[in-house]
Amino acid sequence: MLKQKFQLKLSQKLSPQQIQLMKLIQLTTLDLEQKIEAEIGENPALENGIEKNIEENQEDSFDDQSKIDTNEIDVDQYISDDEIPTYRLYTNNYSSDDEDKTIPLSGGISFHQYLHQQMGNLILSKDDMEIAEFLIGSIDESGYIRRTNYELIDDLAFTQNIIVENDQLEKILRAVQSLDPPGVGARSLQECLKLQLEKKKKDRPEVINALSIITEEFDHFSHKHYAQLQERVGITKEGLKEALGIISNLNPKPGGALSNTIQNTHVVPDFILTIEEGKIEIILNRRNAPNLKVSNAYKEMLTGYQESTSKSKTQQEAVLFIKQKLDAAKWFIDAIQQRHQTLYITIKAIIQHQEEYFLTGDERKLKPMILKDIADEIQMDISTVSRVANSKYIETPYGVKLIKTFFSEGLKNNEGEDVSSIEIKKILEEFIIVEDKKKPLTDQTLSGLLKEKGYIIARRTVAKYREQLEIPVARMRKEL
Repeated sequence: MLKQKFQLKLSQKLSPQQIQLMKLIQLTTLDLEQKIEAEIGENPALENGIEKNIEENQEDSFDDQSKIDTNEIDVDQYISDDEIPTYRLYTNNYSSDDEDKTIPLSGGISFHQYLHQQMGNLILSKDDMEIAEFLIGSIDESGYIRRTNYELIDDLAFTQNIIVENDQLEKILRAVQSLDPPGVGARSLQECLKLQLEKKKKDRPEVINALSIITEEFDHFSHKHYAQLQERVGITKEGLKEALGIISNLNPKPGGALSNTIQNTHVVPDFILTIEEGKIEIILNRRNAPNLKVSNAYKEMLTGYQESTSKSKTQQEAVLFIKQKLDAAKWFIDAIQQRHQTLYITIKAIIQHQEEYFLTGDERKLKPMILKDIADEIQMDISTVSRVANSKYIETPYGVKLIKTFFSEGLKNNEGEDVSSIEIKKILEEFIIVEDKKKPLTDQTLSGLLKEKGYIIARRTVAKYREQLEIPVARMRKEL
């Protein structure tokens, strides 16, 4: 049976302006610049420049007493979706004395372009050259082909309409593997190291022993079974050490050396921190952020339409369009200002909480800090602090740092003092650096050493911190 009843309930809904603000807070400095340019292009009522009163502008010939003849205005000209000219999207509102906060990028060719340039050196037929080009395109940024021959043959047949046999593919693949850097085009780490060793001169016994280890005893090598390697290869301990020294100098990622040099790793900091006479100064990086204002031309158009005595349907639509664009421009300008204010308040609270670290640069001075600590201090939601911390960078005298790296869980030492997990990781790293590589410290031993220093940490926690530091287990750190 259907029944009607009244029910009261409280609910919260985000307004479009709040949603827009949250999205702006999450943007980095570079993303914000692109967002502002896109907004200027979409909204003709939003312009670059500083807001000025018409009365103060002596060069403006607009007379307050005069009225615009709306019949002479071409509405379609303003309602069209034509893009704003490119010159309107750029600004140069800073002096030559301002410090340049951006890092110039060096140009270069990509890893795959470098390989393609060498294709002319391959002695292959025209058909084989097409297959070689396909194989080069299948190489990842590390320099490996991580697909089986059968998968490559199928792709060649379906995507390139090229039928090739496995023997022919292997022949062309060996030609591709002859390109520079050595080891490129390998299908496994073993093959990669083997290709590099085969290009070395065989006039030294350590090279021959290294090639034998990789080719025949790779499993023992990968598990660092040194005693078995000596026995199976038939070499002395000193000879094994020399062979392993040759292998350790090989590049396990032949594509990484070149791709890292041309990869765009440029980071534009969102905050700039300086220390002047023992005091911390923090500013927002607004290097390329233009000043925004609402278009005076659109304001005047709206006034002219509103004062018009006769309003046709087209004029009413124009009034509605202009109002929407003016409101959107005002909302966007207010959201940008509020974003700057939110970011500044948040970073100020973070710096005050970690003031000792920012003054010294010593990571062991970092205090335990979670998102809730900052959210409670600035009286904002945790999600807002998270948006600021996750994607923002700060330039300090000690380098450019990601904000979220300053957040860490808190632990207590045996004296009852709160210490940061970052401090414990730093001490753990120091233990591993000075350890005897012939007998590396196990996680249980590291736990005991930390306990002696006053940090009561379980073995599983030590293992977790070690993995976060990307340090292998004791067995894999063992050396001769």
